Amino acid sequence: MSDKISEKFTDFGLSPALLRAIKVQKYEDPSPVQIQTIPAVMSGQDVLAAAQTGTGKTAAYTLPILDRLTRGNEVRSNHVRALILTPTRELAAQVYDSVVNYSRFLPLRSTVVYGGVKINPQMIRLTRGVDILVATPGRLLDLYRQNAINFQQLEILILDEADRMLNLGFLSEVREIKALIPQKRQTLMFTATFSEDVRALAEEFVSQAVEITIDPEVITLDAVKQWIYPVDKMRKTALFIHLIQENHWEKILVFTKTKNGADHLARKLMKAGISTATIHGNKSQGARTRALDEFKSDKVSILVATDLAARGLDIDQLPLVVNFDLPHLKEDYIHRIGRTGRAGATGEALSFVCFDDFEKLADIERLTKQVLDRRTVEGFEPEKELPPSRLDLRPFKPKKPKKPKKKKQIESLTGN
Repeated sequence: MSDKISEKFTDFGLSPALLRAIKVQKYEDPSPVQIQTIPAVMSGQDVLAAAQTGTGKTAAYTLPILDRLTRGNEVRSNHVRALILTPTRELAAQVYDSVVNYSRFLPLRSTVVYGGVKINPQMIRLTRGVDILVATPGRLLDLYRQNAINFQQLEILILDEADRMLNLGFLSEVREIKALIPQKRQTLMFTATFSEDVRALAEEFVSQAVEITIDPEVITLDAVKQWIYPVDKMRKTALFIHLIQENHWEKILVFTKTKNGADHLARKLMKAGISTATIHGNKSQGARTRALDEFKSDKVSILVATDLAARGLDIDQLPLVVNFDLPHLKEDYIHRIGRTGRAGATGEALSFVCFDDFEKLADIERLTKQVLDRRTVEGFEPEKELPPSRLDLRPFKPKKPKKPKKKKQIESLTGN
């Protein structure tokens, strides 16, 4: 890569058609991840990048691969030239929308495939061949087993949100896909964090990769006001309803740690007369799309989601995020609160924290380098008081990568 740091999209050498599409999207200046990623991808290098949703990472890889594909061979029937793997249907749909928007003035074909919908229309769309295919792992393998797709022409593989792919148990499928595609290819991996497992996966997939890290704190923390409510576990729902009614909150994205927890909370909220929808892995694709549309159009006030379903959601003007349960992984806290405070707007994020969550709270405060403000509500004071926070500013020690495990055949997760 050149020592020069590009500050305008025109500095990258992108085609006039792509620059025109960028202008239509009203993007002016490239983001930090785009400044570092685009030149590396255009020069044909592998990339390993840590960047949160909302940093512009989709454009960071979509723009240069579109540019490269315009200069290649025409795609043959049932073949694909660039494959973008995503862990969830929602993220696949969102990435595909970006591909369509940026390629609007290019003679390239693209499509998206995922589970939860009929497979035959997807097979039909693949018959002519596509330059870019966005896919979830399980549905991609289903299509391959039905001879609907051929990887001989594949030039570029992108693993988007590789950490989430691993957390959801897709390692077996991802390795199976790797065995089917050409060894000689360009590979781009994007992840929220460089965890031990992601490092191990990178050793299998990328070669002499350019490594890029975008500090998540710069992305979300400055724009989001954060605080916690210490509360007993059994009183979280009652406190939440009280706060909604007291503050007249009207648009909230709420995170729970389980699908059953999401459904249980939604039932309680609706019983209290608060319009609510849920989105999680047990919902059909149609139900998930409907719930998101109702929330975006303000037909419901509250969307209750699990981390899986919320990954990749893009919701404009979201004022408040609520962590009804703290996340399993401290890094997911930053991802969650990053749903608000986007595109120059400010946002708020509150978390309910019970005594048993104190270690998780301490890890989140260590990661974000701040002690979160505590608020109590009269009548909801916890019986088991939270210990005081003592901010630990030591960085987390990176774990040594494990040796890749031998491939195991496991069943695809339903709907992917």
